[in-house]
Amino acid sequence: MSGGYSNSKKTDDIYEKVCGQASFAALTMSRLRCMLRGIDIRICIVLLIAIPVFMFGIYLHGQKITYFIRPLWGSPPKPFHEIPHYYNENVTMERLCHLHGWKVRESPRRVFDAVLFNNEIDILALRWNELSPYVTQFVLLESNSTFTSLPKPLLFAGNRHQFKFVEPRLTYGMIGGRFKKGENPFVEEAYQRVALDQLLRIAGIEEDDLLTMSDVDEIPSGHTINLLRWCDDIPPVIHLQLRNYLYSFEYHVDNKSWRASVHRYKPGKTRYAHYRQSDIILSDSGWHCSFCFRYVSEFIFKMKAYSHTDRVRFPHYLNPKRIQDVICKGADLFDMLPEEYTFKEIIGKMGPIPHSYSAVHLPAYLLNNAEKYKYLLPGNCRRESG
Repeated sequence: MSGGYSNSKKTDDIYEKVCGQASFAALTMSRLRCMLRGIDIRICIVLLIAIPVFMFGIYLHGQKITYFIRPLWGSPPKPFHEIPHYYNENVTMERLCHLHGWKVRESPRRVFDAVLFNNEIDILALRWNELSPYVTQFVLLESNSTFTSLPKPLLFAGNRHQFKFVEPRLTYGMIGGRFKKGENPFVEEAYQRVALDQLLRIAGIEEDDLLTMSDVDEIPSGHTINLLRWCDDIPPVIHLQLRNYLYSFEYHVDNKSWRASVHRYKPGKTRYAHYRQSDIILSDSGWHCSFCFRYVSEFIFKMKAYSHTDRVRFPHYLNPKRIQDVICKGADLFDMLPEEYTFKEIIGKMGPIPHSYSAVHLPAYLLNNAEKYKYLLPGNCRRESG
């Protein structure tokens, strides 16, 4: 017994000397032993496992975490002043203008519809057929480069024969891409929008003509444009609130699309842009159908081509089978949380978009050609491979 005790005491004395006045040769190992003295080995094992797992979780879901805590660090934009929108086909234009607080004109303004074109052939057909009775001049610019500096074919030029009904009123332009790898995609986008300003002047736009600024898939309703061209005293710049859809008109996200706008053109002042330019918005003015493509290959191209290409965080996001499954579930292609500013809205929109089986108040050309465009209608989520 005493021998055992004496040995233990001697060991303690050695630790005392090591931790206090160790020789230089034993310093490294002794410090480690001192640090570990009294620490449960199980805690060390847990930490060695937990820390890498935590870091891997941040790598996989860091973007989701950032979006979820957005209400803590982000402030919502200033609310729009929303103008009620009155319309019925059996109400006169004079009455409709009066309901909005405006006066009816003796003759309508000229209307110029200008778009940057990427690859949305079918959506462009819906747009131009919807607006054709009211537009004076269609203006389209396309490039041989995406915003992310990827080369692309001139798809509109190759399919121009499909749009003979607007040919006499079409101003078409092509701009060569700069192909600057690694540049912020929004720089190339801004470069192309400046070129569209020049194309509008070539098209003959004049002061107080109406100019619609929106992406191809942001489609103003025909009666909205007709109202604005016939009414006097409308705001110089007015945004259009559009019904927000994803993949097709089966997945109605919300009514918060606002980037489309209509301008009373001012030479030297009006600039083609895709950001907020006014505090006024006209309610229920059309449709925004985002990622509404016929072919899976078109989804892949858009994911790699548009300005938010950083959202493709992992290669498997571009897997065709995954994309098809995501479309039919109404889930998010980029596995992102909703971009909202309150926890209530974020939680309310988490998960797949509910299916809607209403095809009421959709573009007339779509319903008149339902067989051709059935993939855009409820109950038809399967896409062609392309």
